[in-house]
Amino acid sequence: MPTAYITAPPDFARELASTLVEEELAACVNALPCSSVYRWGGEVVEDEEVILLAKTTAERYADLEARVVEVHPYDVPCVERFEESGLLDAFADWRAESVR
Repeated sequence: MPTAYITAPPDFARELASTLVEEELAACVNALPCSSVYRWGGEVVEDEEVILLAKTTAERYADLEARVVEVHPYDVPCVERFEESGLLDAFADWRAESVR
């Protein structure tokens, strides 16, 4: 089962997390504050962001990714897919039941 790694501005992250769970694209989204340094528009930028870890299913990953791109305020949002292995069976079952 995949987890989507997403970064977002702090004032938008909670809204995005709620949207993904409410629309059953993710079973759970963890939010972690972070400082990011990156190149954008030819300049080095430092920003406060939030890392979102959205637990989803393989069947719904493309829908989750499309929804993030649709609503995200960044021109090019960070959305990365991580495949997991060795999940606790009960957690994997809960995730599958929570994502429709």
